[in-house]
Amino acid sequence: MPDALRTLTPLESRVLGVLVEKERTVPDTYPLSLNALVAGCNQKTCRSPLMDASDADVQAVLDGLRPLSLVVESSGGRVMRYAHNLPRVLGIPAESAALVATLMLRGPQTPGELRINAERLHRFADSSSLEAYLAELAERPAGALVAELPRAPGAREHRWMHLLCGAPEHATAAAPATPPRAGAVASDDRLAALEARVGRLEQAIAELVPTRER
Repeated sequence: MPDALRTLTPLESRVLGVLVEKERTVPDTYPLSLNALVAGCNQKTCRSPLMDASDADVQAVLDGLRPLSLVVESSGGRVMRYAHNLPRVLGIPAESAALVATLMLRGPQTPGELRINAERLHRFADSSSLEAYLAELAERPAGALVAELPRAPGAREHRWMHLLCGAPEHATAAAPATPPRAGAVASDDRLAALEARVGRLEQAIAELVPTRER
């Protein structure tokens, strides 16, 4: 966590994640209006945990993020619009911002899940490329932005989490790993890929609904 940036609240990280996501997935409606941002925060797909933030909640978050330069406000037509400034403030490339945003939107994930879920924000050439960016974020001189969680019993891969909301005590603790059955590993991978595909399709359908406010 960078010294110059305070710990964010879960809703603050959700707002930033939505702004990074929508910049890439719906560029025609970006920067976002308050209504579009609230809808993105409360989206029922591709989000973990689910939230039910009000307009007032999100507006208060925007007011708190602007002094940190993480959010930029602009006037667009009849409504104010909001854009993120995450890569510049954190000093990270767009590829890393895509990973951090995906973790902010969906919670802890394995590298395999991250590669699938971040595809609409940035397509990584392979898993080793993605893991190299994770390593850079974890070893960042200005402060780690992600951490590797202990491997869950029976799991093949470690999960990663972002640290913008702080690190839980167990984030760096070691945990014994139980070798999973080959069939279980394959089944888990297929299920994760299927869930990610369904989530992407649901999100694409949701984004077909016009959200532009003139």
